[in-house]
Amino acid sequence: MTSVSPTSPPGLSMPPSPKTLRKVAFASAAGTTIEFYDFFIYGTAAALVFPVVFFPALGAAAGTVASFGTFAVAFFARPVGAIIFGHFGDRIGRKRTLITTLLMMGIATVMIGLIPDASSIGVVAPILLVVLRFVQGLAVGGEWAGATLLVAEYAPKGKRGLFGSFPQIGPSVAFALASGTFLITNLTLGDKSEAFITIGWRVPFILSAVLVLVGLWVRLSIEETPVFKNAAKAGQTGAKLPVLESIKRQPREIVLAGGSLTLLFAFFYIGTAYLTSYATSTSGMRLSRVEVLSTGIVASLFVAAATLASGVLSDRFGRKKVIATSCILAVPWSLVLFPILSANTVFAFGLGLTVTLVIFAIAYGPAGALLPELFDTRYRYTGAGMGYNLAGVVGGGIVPLVAAQLAGTSGAWSIGVLLAGLGVFSVFCTLALPNRENRGLQDGKPQTPPEHTDGIK
Repeated sequence: MTSVSPTSPPGLSMPPSPKTLRKVAFASAAGTTIEFYDFFIYGTAAALVFPVVFFPALGAAAGTVASFGTFAVAFFARPVGAIIFGHFGDRIGRKRTLITTLLMMGIATVMIGLIPDASSIGVVAPILLVVLRFVQGLAVGGEWAGATLLVAEYAPKGKRGLFGSFPQIGPSVAFALASGTFLITNLTLGDKSEAFITIGWRVPFILSAVLVLVGLWVRLSIEETPVFKNAAKAGQTGAKLPVLESIKRQPREIVLAGGSLTLLFAFFYIGTAYLTSYATSTSGMRLSRVEVLSTGIVASLFVAAATLASGVLSDRFGRKKVIATSCILAVPWSLVLFPILSANTVFAFGLGLTVTLVIFAIAYGPAGALLPELFDTRYRYTGAGMGYNLAGVVGGGIVPLVAAQLAGTSGAWSIGVLLAGLGVFSVFCTLALPNRENRGLQDGKPQTPPEHTDGIK
């Protein structure tokens, strides 16, 4: 009988070449960058202009709450998207599903940029905004799991944390692009000009069409993952209802993964969305849009570096340890964040934003490998997506909305207490997760590779 190396599973004559691995890493990073650019320009617009454009009758405070309410809609759509696209990703493959999510996101984003304001079409304007925001949520809900599976199922043994961090760079690059696009538009049309309020904010949304075309070209150029192709040949894919099978077989992993990443989502969206609003509002720091957007671009560079570094560290020290470290650091930082911001200076805002997002990045890098490792190939896309987007509902959808309300009733310090509590919660969920990072992903039911096998160096 001929033995088969774990790095060359049945159906593959050779493991993926370094060129193929680089191409897959770039494709995953480019795809998530485009998807999250579309997602984040909404958050920036929700903080800067949507209260005026779509909710002018509510006033500044209520308009901001309503604006972040529409922002939260997408997070409730994300688990639905994870189920829908996870179903097809587990049955027909990662690649084709990811192309569909990219197209959905691009079309919805461009259409948001074309919605007339409330003064033109009344209540129809915010209704259209909510519907398109829901579509964005569906697309992103199906995007993340597919992008991380794309690299995790290609990754060499012992380097899954590194490769899993490539799609995780997408949000930080997207945040820089979104902030940069708004900054250029803002500088061109003026910080508080009528032109920016009526037309300027639409430019980043419409320009996303160009990025989508680039993303399609990249994704069409890659092949389906070796793990999925081999599992399909062996009849180990195509669970009839992946969502039911994942819930039946691994409900603990889904819930704990969601709890583990809740703090991660809360820190990211507090940083990228709420703090943008807080820094520019008359009841907050009263900084200019130019100052806030410029600071966001600089912070995103630190976030990208921290994301890659944490992915590498997770290969050496373990995913759970790195993610738990992020959650522990978040507790004291949450309590000092708003006292620091109370200095009302650009430096204070830069420090607050950067440290908040770097703590997020420490957990985010390893997450790209942690979740795919938890689930069987038959429903890996669905299971990983459900765990991730469950965290998104709580940390990314509810927390920024609650934060806006807390700031208006109890003061900004109460947001810090909320975040600290989430940090403690996420620490316990992370420690309770099973440790499966030494499992291979080549089989329908991943198994620990033999100790004498070195795999790909």
